[in-house]
Amino acid sequence: MIPEEREARQLGEMTWEEARELARDRPVAVLPIGAVEAHGPHLPLATDGVIAEAMARDGAARLAARGVPAVVLPALPYTAAGFAAAFPGTISATPAVVTALVADVARSLGRHGFRALALANAHLDPDHLASLHAVGEAAADAGIPIVFPDLTRKPWGSRLSEEFRSGACHAGRFEGSVVLAVRPGWVRDEIRCGLPPVPRSLAAAIAEGKRTFEGAGGPRAYFGDPAAATAEEGRETIAALGTILADAVMEALGETPGGAGS
Repeated sequence: MIPEEREARQLGEMTWEEARELARDRPVAVLPIGAVEAHGPHLPLATDGVIAEAMARDGAARLAARGVPAVVLPALPYTAAGFAAAFPGTISATPAVVTALVADVARSLGRHGFRALALANAHLDPDHLASLHAVGEAAADAGIPIVFPDLTRKPWGSRLSEEFRSGACHAGRFEGSVVLAVRPGWVRDEIRCGLPPVPRSLAAAIAEGKRTFEGAGGPRAYFGDPAAATAEEGRETIAALGTILADAVMEALGETPGGAGS
């Protein structure tokens, strides 16, 4: 984990004059993107946002430690969440709307001198991922690169846990561990500890043409092993996610990945 003294700067906490001073350093802007969707009976609807913000903070701090100024933007909480659409509390946005919104964010940042826009994301709905991959073309006139390390693609996902790589990773050990590390009070632990594993791979289900959690074999909107989650694993996962983000940005900027804080 990044030490507290190297916490990432937050754009939303700044005044406009402070933001003007920051922009003179041509920082990378990191946008956490979450979702409001069902995450089993034990994790909050905002789980993906919790993970994305942790990834963004860690990644931005690692970039700063490597000499690349970075700032975390206020999170985008809504996106496509079709797999969970039948579960109360889930809010699903049209993918094209998400693409257009993130492209507009990039244009605004480009006008104010930011160096790049990096997307911190752990929401793996296929429509959502497609919307983020489309941002680069939609924002071609922004004048800054869009950096999106898609965790479902090589090499990024290979750096994460065994459960994540299995595809059975929605509201299971992988995601539950991060929420335990960052927002333990949001976890219904008395429920989590009694949940049996659901080893069905979402990745395999998607390949088979399934389009809902129920159809994929997750009637309670979770996959993996929630009871095995730990805060310690969550902290390790956040560090891995932050390093992935920082490495992806360095690669996009043509700089050497690694270095201090890696």
